[in-house]
Amino acid sequence: TTLREWSIIWRQLYVVNNREMFRSVRHMIYDLIEWRSQILSGTLPQDELKELKKKVTAKIDYGNRILDLDLVVRDEDGNILDPEQTSTISLFRAHEIASKQVEERLLEEKSQKQNIDINRQAKFAATPSFALFVNLKNVVCKIGEDAEVLMSLYDPHESKFISENYLVRWSSSGLPKDIDRLHNLRAVFTDLGSKDLKREKISFVCQIVRVGRMELRDNNTRKLTSGLRRPFGVAVMDVTDIINGKVDDEDKQHFIPFQPLALDDAIRHKQLNISSRFSPRVAGENDFLQTVINKVIAAKEVNHKGQGLWVTLKLLPGDIHQIRKEFPHLVDRSTAVARKMGFPEIIMPGDVRNDIYVTLVQGDFDKGSKTTAKNVEVTVSVYDEDGKRLESVIFPGAGDEAISEYKSVIYYQVKQPRWFETVKVQTRCNNFIHLSKDKSEKIFALAFVKLMRYDGTTLRDGEHDLIVYKAEAKKLEDASTYLSLPSTKIELEEKGHSATGKSMQNLGSCTISKDSFQISTLVCSTKLTQNVDLLGLLKWRSNTNLLQQNLKQLMKVDGGEVVKFLQDTLDALFNIMMENSESETFDTLVFDALVFIIGLIADRKFQHFNPVLETYIKKHFSATLAYTKLTKVLKTYVDNAEKCGITDQLFKAMKALEYIFKFIGAALKYLPAIVNDVKLVFDPKELSKLFTEFILNVPVSRLTIQKLYCLIEIVHSDLFTQHDCREILLPTMTDQLKYHLERQEDLEACCQLLSNILEVLYKKDVGPTQRHVQIIMEKLLRTVNRTVISMGRDSELIGSFVACMTAILRQMEDYHYAHLIKTFGKMRSDVVDFLMETFIMFKNLIGKNVYPFDWVIMNMMQNKVFLRAINQYADMLNKKFLDQANFELQLWNNYFHLAVAFLTQESLQLENFSSAKRAKILNKYGDMRRQIGFEIRDMWYNLGQHKIKFIPEMVGPILEMTLIPETELRKATIPIFFDMMQCEFHSTRSFQMFENEIITKLDHEVEGGRGDEQYKVLFDKILLEHCRKHKYLAKSGETFVKLVVRLMERLLDYRTIMHDENKENRMSCTVNVLNFYKEIEREEMYIRYLYKLCDLHKECDNYTEAAYTLLLHAKLLKVSTDIPCAAHLTQRDGYQAATQGQLKDQLYQEIIHYFDKGKMWEEAIALGKELAEQYENEMFDYEQLSELLRKQAQFYENIVKVIRPKPDYFAVGYYGQGFPTFIRNKVFIYRGKEYERREDFEARLLTQFPNAEKMKTTSPPGDEIKNSSGQYIQCFTVKPKLDLPPKFHKPVSEQIVSFYRVNEVQRFEYSRPVRKGEKNPDNEFANMWIERTIYVTAYKLPGILRWFEVKSVEISPLENAIETMQLTNDKINNMIQQHLNDPNLPINPLSMLLNGIVDPAVMGGFTNYEKAFFTERYMHEHPEDHDKIEKLKDLIAWQIPFLAEGIRIHGEKVTEALRPFHERMEACFRQLKDKVEKQYGVRAVMCGMPWCFYFQAREQLLNCLDRFLQKPILWYPVFRNCCLQGKSLLWMIQHDSFRAVDDQRALALKKIPTKTRIWACSAWRKEVNSLKGWITAGQGEMFFKL
Repeated sequence: TTLREWSIIWRQLYVVNNREMFRSVRHMIYDLIEWRSQILSGTLPQDELKELKKKVTAKIDYGNRILDLDLVVRDEDGNILDPEQTSTISLFRAHEIASKQVEERLLEEKSQKQNIDINRQAKFAATPSFALFVNLKNVVCKIGEDAEVLMSLYDPHESKFISENYLVRWSSSGLPKDIDRLHNLRAVFTDLGSKDLKREKISFVCQIVRVGRMELRDNNTRKLTSGLRRPFGVAVMDVTDIINGKVDDEDKQHFIPFQPLALDDAIRHKQLNISSRFSPRVAGENDFLQTVINKVIAAKEVNHKGQGLWVTLKLLPGDIHQIRKEFPHLVDRSTAVARKMGFPEIIMPGDVRNDIYVTLVQGDFDKGSKTTAKNVEVTVSVYDEDGKRLESVIFPGAGDEAISEYKSVIYYQVKQPRWFETVKVQTRCNNFIHLSKDKSEKIFALAFVKLMRYDGTTLRDGEHDLIVYKAEAKKLEDASTYLSLPSTKIELEEKGHSATGKSMQNLGSCTISKDSFQISTLVCSTKLTQNVDLLGLLKWRSNTNLLQQNLKQLMKVDGGEVVKFLQDTLDALFNIMMENSESETFDTLVFDALVFIIGLIADRKFQHFNPVLETYIKKHFSATLAYTKLTKVLKTYVDNAEKCGITDQLFKAMKALEYIFKFIGAALKYLPAIVNDVKLVFDPKELSKLFTEFILNVPVSRLTIQKLYCLIEIVHSDLFTQHDCREILLPTMTDQLKYHLERQEDLEACCQLLSNILEVLYKKDVGPTQRHVQIIMEKLLRTVNRTVISMGRDSELIGSFVACMTAILRQMEDYHYAHLIKTFGKMRSDVVDFLMETFIMFKNLIGKNVYPFDWVIMNMMQNKVFLRAINQYADMLNKKFLDQANFELQLWNNYFHLAVAFLTQESLQLENFSSAKRAKILNKYGDMRRQIGFEIRDMWYNLGQHKIKFIPEMVGPILEMTLIPETELRKATIPIFFDMMQCEFHSTRSFQMFENEIITKLDHEVEGGRGDEQYKVLFDKILLEHCRKHKYLAKSGETFVKLVVRLMERLLDYRTIMHDENKENRMSCTVNVLNFYKEIEREEMYIRYLYKLCDLHKECDNYTEAAYTLLLHAKLLKVSTDIPCAAHLTQRDGYQAATQGQLKDQLYQEIIHYFDKGKMWEEAIALGKELAEQYENEMFDYEQLSELLRKQAQFYENIVKVIRPKPDYFAVGYYGQGFPTFIRNKVFIYRGKEYERREDFEARLLTQFPNAEKMKTTSPPGDEIKNSSGQYIQCFTVKPKLDLPPKFHKPVSEQIVSFYRVNEVQRFEYSRPVRKGEKNPDNEFANMWIERTIYVTAYKLPGILRWFEVKSVEISPLENAIETMQLTNDKINNMIQQHLNDPNLPINPLSMLLNGIVDPAVMGGFTNYEKAFFTERYMHEHPEDHDKIEKLKDLIAWQIPFLAEGIRIHGEKVTEALRPFHERMEACFRQLKDKVEKQYGVRAVMCGMPWCFYFQAREQLLNCLDRFLQKPILWYPVFRNCCLQGKSLLWMIQHDSFRAVDDQRALALKKIPTKTRIWACSAWRKEVNSLKGWITAGQGEMFFKL
């Protein structure tokens, strides 16, 4: 079975190319095959066979672990345990043993692979202390000012620093400020212990703080600041391997890449939203340094651009004294020592410390009257009790001198700064003063904290929420005015004041500010303690009356606190003994205290303090005369060993003093060893009573551990297996367990005793056990439950206690469950509390299992027991808490949530398992999901009238249940939804709450991986059936069901593609979903998907599209600053806004930033104008306005000066059923990337769809391809059609217009020649058509995507002829303009162009047009084309003056060698001119008029005329000026530019520029209408064409 299972995985490893694991599995499979053949041979002796079986099982267990398969548990003979025949406790212990064995094997394999240096390992094992040596070689970083380089050790998993800083001050010249230390920047991070080596990850972190101006580029002397500490960036290196000894090369230089924060201009382009998918290229200037550290650690790479630190690193064994002695070449007296924050695991005598680490955590400072937050700088200084500042007591980092005042880093305009900056203070004085400043250096608030508490102990470790007092200049001069006031909010509350008031409070003469400020402290002092009892002993001389009490209280002090002050405590004890040498009053107490301390150090927890005790005895112990007193007390104890109360102390003394161990008497621990012998003489029941009495006679709070171990041994004896003896012993045992468990005492011994009792009661040969299980249930079930609830998941005993609780429930019969309710008496609230506790505990255990995932047998056993218990408790709910009088809403609610959590837990989702594992579970346990699911359904229907109380809260849990991929369960539970609809409808006449909730929850569930096509079909079918049968819900219900089905289609598409590497597909699906939410007006979900889309765009550097996406969110907001901002509108942490107006402002700033990055300055300017209007006329924020206008000025300059690449646009068709539904058989227009050619774009497409076939034609495919199962991609380039905004009504720079040629476009064209009908041998143009497809996208490009779907139209060959003629004329005109502007241009291109047109063989290129379109037959067949034919004739006529000008220029520039060619071309032109002017009339170009005007004027004249005709009064002046420009209209009329201009219309044209108030005259309106009709006619159109 194992080989079959492994072989499947082995094949998968080969497929995914995991070579190392593939080889490991191959070796294991070969070994198993070999050993299997040996076992089957039957030739091995029994002992060898036994050993071989052990090897096989060990190999199988090891292989299962490395392949993440289930742990197999076995008995001592290697046989697999049957969970049905094994007690819960035995099963748990078997799992523990198996897991430990596998772990040992893994460590063995790991050590063999790593080939660790054994000598080095032994060296490190011999010392409990370590240090990391760091040598800073160089800092390569463009800072621009002086800086501080702060290096420290950091735990990424706990997100906290674990060492002091090593500080190097770096100058702006790129060298250390202390030039003497140029090649001697060395530090050693000391006091690391075994716990630090076990940390999962340790990072070496360097923070760079710039010291200087607020803004690096600020050269405005009026604003100039200096000496400010500003965040600049971080560098992080993972040193876990170095700490663990895997890497050990002190000469290797490590490069640590530097991640800068955004440059100072980020102050003006402040990022308001930091993506959860952090790219190290983007670190906002106002990202807090610790935030950046965590992001850099999480990032795979840092875009360092060559900037970083060069260091060497080495792990050294020993404390600082050993290191200096053994590694003098590395560590000398000049090497900086950065200590661990906190005590080392061993505090050696003589290691005197009096440090307190103060960490500035965070603050929240009111903006006051300002529109922006303050620039806050925190100044830290230390004062004594009299208000006098202490000098040089603050240490910002190792390697730097002490200072009197420490100034924090300043974050630019952040309301809630988070510093996490730590300094070390060495002082005995009473107060810390923290002064908060803003950028103007004016103190606006202060806070302080007292080092010494009222009881003489030091400040407690941890965070402190300080009171922030409003700063008043006069009071600041005298610190004593506020040092007597409360310093923390806890103190304030203790004195009866409110600490949460929104308005300012006065306290004495000081005012409490609304601001908040938090620090955290950590005291590391061998002189100052945080324990009152220990302090009383250390300062015993100050009050000798309390000495006896202090000595007694010492035994209750936490061992960790005692060993920290070991030397001082021992000194105090011996001083007490010596200074009272004439009296024996304190001798016994001092002796007991010494025994207590020595017993502590003998404890495994503190055994590494043994060297400390030995060092004290050898070097520091001076009370030699204490010997006589110690021996005297010891003798007294030995002489009185049998007396009550002495035995325990003697026992402790014997343990502590090894050299007199022979006097150890009959300790309580060994009493049960005689049971099996004594019962041969005593009656077992009598003996049981004796033991019970003996236990009960021991004082309740004394000898606890001995009593419990005595009881454990009794359970192990034969006595406890006898029913009658258990009747006597068990009540006492359960009473003892209950007493100690409730007090959380000696939990390990309690757990062991309870486990052993349950183990015995599970056995079949120990007589009746029902009553004994009942005793345990009555007395201990709830106590054990509460013990489990109170335990943390990291407790070593949690697994054992859960096993005990599971064992109790498993051994309870139906009778016990029925009896359980009776044990609570008549107190209904007790039953409710018990069920509440149980439901919550079960849910927590299911959600976060205490056992590893591979303990499948244990987990399934637990599930089976829990399922039975849940069903039993459900019966209690139905019987006790269902009727109207006794209904408990919260209890039922907890039941449903528990049952759904049980049903949806990972360990029951059978479809995720291999077929073999699935079959095993189904065979042994069945599908527990169905069982609990049907129970949930029944419980829901039992609710009756109470159902409405669970809507909409229960919609989500029920949805989770129905989404489980088990068909019968789905069929049984989906109807609950209809029941919910009915309930709400009967109550409110609608089911809106239900609908809203199911849509919201469905989104989260499907995105989380639940739901499938089958669920969609079942949901649709079942609910439609129910709705259609209902009198009132038929129509609305059907609409709702169809809505949800449509949503599911989109969500399933989204989920399918969500983890696809193709981000474009993910974007399409995201837009699909967000458009749906917009359609059904679910604003919250719509915004949620907008940000998903925005994140995708940012990942791809699509900043333009990201901006358009955010703009959709901004458009939902009102400009008003009075409308509050709902929670769903600010779905990102980066936005801090109370009103919609504020949020819109922040969004606009970010959108403008993205448009700037995408070079879409026109769009940025448009948004800027909206903001400027607000700043100027609504908010009157001129500072923001000035900054915005400077940005806009830069954008305008960019438009005319910066060259922007023009992207190509591509039409892409996805044909065939092989594509996802959202692109299948659809055509899209794609906006290409900068400089992307069609070939590159196609390659990118085909990479995304490797199975797709590229189509070779551009014509639309037939149904055969569309319906095929394959994938066909059609791709070709399309041309965007310019849509110039109306504001450009006069000629403008091409640099401005060029933007609109490829942006803000919605129409695209693609032309290809096609022949319709049979080929005409005489005229190939007669049936040559241009099929032009005009693609119109749903939205303009660029937009929220880089592509949109399209539709198409066709145009005729006559239009093709007009366009071709127009293009030819434009081409001639453009070339003429080039030659007029630049006389030095070569003449060859002009020669070829002119000759190609006037050549007799071509004859202007229009001869075939005449034959095709200018015939009576064509005119008769196509009367609707009359205007188009006139237009084509006009274009032919206008080609002559253009050619004339071109030939004139050609004649001026032609060389003598080409003169014959020119003369021939002139002759051909005369011939062509005669022909055209005779047939189509004469056209003339005015003298001195710029050629470009003809073409620029056309759109302007048409536009102005249309506007004038609509609103004559408003547009008359503009139209008049446009007409007068170059006197074009008048000139053309006077020079007979048009053949068919009659006098009346000519007169109307002449009147346009001069007539006033013409709009009032109806006759004029008729003329205008006539004029417009004439303009659209054939000849008139040509006038406006020019």
